[in-house]
Amino acid sequence: MILLTPSSGFFQRTNKLFLRERANWVQLKEFARKNAANALSVANMVMGMASILSSLNGHHYAACWLVLIGYLLDLADGAVARRLNACSVLGAKLDDFADFTTFGIATSLLLRTPSFLDNLLCICYVLSVLVRLVFFSTGIPFMYRGLPCIYSSAILSCTSLLTGGNMAVLRVTAVAMILFMVSQSFYPHDRVLESQAWKKVVYVGGVVMVFCSSFPPACVYYLLWSVSYILFPTALWSCKV
Repeated sequence: MILLTPSSGFFQRTNKLFLRERANWVQLKEFARKNAANALSVANMVMGMASILSSLNGHHYAACWLVLIGYLLDLADGAVARRLNACSVLGAKLDDFADFTTFGIATSLLLRTPSFLDNLLCICYVLSVLVRLVFFSTGIPFMYRGLPCIYSSAILSCTSLLTGGNMAVLRVTAVAMILFMVSQSFYPHDRVLESQAWKKVVYVGGVVMVFCSSFPPACVYYLLWSVSYILFPTALWSCKV
């Protein structure tokens, strides 16, 4: 016959508590794994909303930088989802909402003035981003149809910062970006963080430029990065995982 002593009862309670805490920790890690990429998408959306508020309050400089931070977050969320095997329909929808907020609405407000034509250009820009997102699926692996809106947003943001918000230059740039986005040209799916080492270095350089550099060098860096994707999409940015 086995006698249960107070010490054995304490051991059983401690063991149950340990197993429960371990199970909770496993569930927490699984939750974090499944939602890490979603958290990046939400962060991208927050950057977009903050940029919108900055534009509406006249903080043009901050609005542009917030778009560029969203640029980095958008490039990271897909890589994290694939790395953690956490791709989902919810994540894809959340990414589209974040892209539309940051690279559609927030970026279009960089073009806003009291002029009716400028406001019409804002509307056209938002609609072109919407068209771009609708035609995202091409049926061809690792390819986009139309210029990805993150690059057009980066170009507009950098142009705005470098020219001090010169509307004549911004109008021409915006029209060009709209035409690129609604075109039926094919662009490679640039998995920057899952491709060659030099692309990862480019990404890290972008992070350093945003947080550690004065704005002229950082703007030139992002402008060259984005323009190179337009000019040499296959030669430089084709997906080679």
